[in-house]
Amino acid sequence: MASLHISDVTVAFGGNRALDGVAMTAEPGRVTGLIGPNGAGKSTLFDVVSGLRRPSTGRVFLDGRDVTRTAPSGRARCGLARTFQRLELFGRLSVRDNLLVAAELGPERRTAARTVTAIIDRLGLTAIADDAVDTLPTGAGRLVEVGRALAIRPKVLLLDEPAAGQDGEETERFAALLRSLADDGTAVVLVEHDMGLVMGVCDEVYVLDLGKVIAVGPPDVIRNDETVLAAYLGDA
Repeated sequence: MASLHISDVTVAFGGNRALDGVAMTAEPGRVTGLIGPNGAGKSTLFDVVSGLRRPSTGRVFLDGRDVTRTAPSGRARCGLARTFQRLELFGRLSVRDNLLVAAELGPERRTAARTVTAIIDRLGLTAIADDAVDTLPTGAGRLVEVGRALAIRPKVLLLDEPAAGQDGEETERFAALLRSLADDGTAVVLVEHDMGLVMGVCDEVYVLDLGKVIAVGPPDVIRNDETVLAAYLGDA
């Protein structure tokens, strides 16, 4: 089981700082929330953690290993997987084939088909397993992207607004899935605007505003934090 540790990460675009000294830890067996208003820097932080953007300063550690200069593929081999705010799927391929693409690159490629079948069953995708992804509604597509991330057997899983496009019943099932992933020992990091989901499923929540962490704590503390209410929750 691996943990994620982010230390003093800053990302500067010219004179503007998208991230400013961000520190964060996500432990195995826990769901860690990352919330904040639009433009707070959440997706930029995910880009840094997944290796798509190099920070101006700071370090990223996976299970104690410094991966700040490691390519995205190397981080994936270390057990890091990610979904995106904008769906990034192979639209003309079926649900099953989307998952197979990832599973065949994962640590258990010899049993890729078996792994994919297990994920399809776990996510409730059996009825649409052979449908082309570009024919699916957004909520189902989000679930497929989560499944593709799971196909590499991640130790740390970054989810960027995975509940977007889901209805209430789908979100309830998704919350149960997140808890089960944490129970399996995965370190889950959740960026999400659905505050009901965040407050109901997360063990700890980090709040970003203008690139800085302004609050950290369990949901009950964050829910009543005056700084958070002013910066984000009070606007909802």
